[in-house]
Amino acid sequence: MPLGLTRMRLLAIGLAVVAGVAIGVGAHFFVGLDNSPVRQSSFVNPGIGGPFRLTDQDGKVRTDQDFRGKVMLVEFGYTFCPDVCPLGLQLFADILDQLGPDAAKVQPIFITVDPARDTPAQLRGYVDHFSPKIVGLTGSEQDIAAVAKEYRVYYKLGADHATNPNYSVDHSAILYMMDGSGHFVGHFTHETPADKVVAAIRTHLSPSS
Repeated sequence: MPLGLTRMRLLAIGLAVVAGVAIGVGAHFFVGLDNSPVRQSSFVNPGIGGPFRLTDQDGKVRTDQDFRGKVMLVEFGYTFCPDVCPLGLQLFADILDQLGPDAAKVQPIFITVDPARDTPAQLRGYVDHFSPKIVGLTGSEQDIAAVAKEYRVYYKLGADHATNPNYSVDHSAILYMMDGSGHFVGHFTHETPADKVVAAIRTHLSPSS
């Protein structure tokens, strides 16, 4: 696929969850329990987020409880992603820079949807390129499926994943913001200006955290 078309398609995914092809920009979609895309007309109590137990880029087991008291920024993607995932991680880095000392109250998290290729070592080299403060998480296929279900994330391996080592993965491309208690409080696309995300984050920071 030409690079231009790839970029257009991936940016469309940033505004909506797709099932193989880009769908109408401007609508918000999450996935049902069977991993099929469903329309979410409102973000009031959308049931996004939940417990997880995964492995970080240093091989350490991490759970959602490790990040209580901090605003979590959560992105799902994979290290072989050609376009949209790097945009999200660069946005994380820009947000941390703009937050200054308040960056200590925020935890950006990158969760792979491609655990077969994204080992802890693979994740380390990838996320550290953007910021050593980003936590990369991987796990078994079952672990990833479970956390993706919690966050209503759609993903699907390319049809040739069994034979092509360079297979792609279709996935939703939304940056989730969770408050210090782990509750969903907002979402952004990879094209959202960093200063707007920072302004939203500051409304959820605790002065004593």
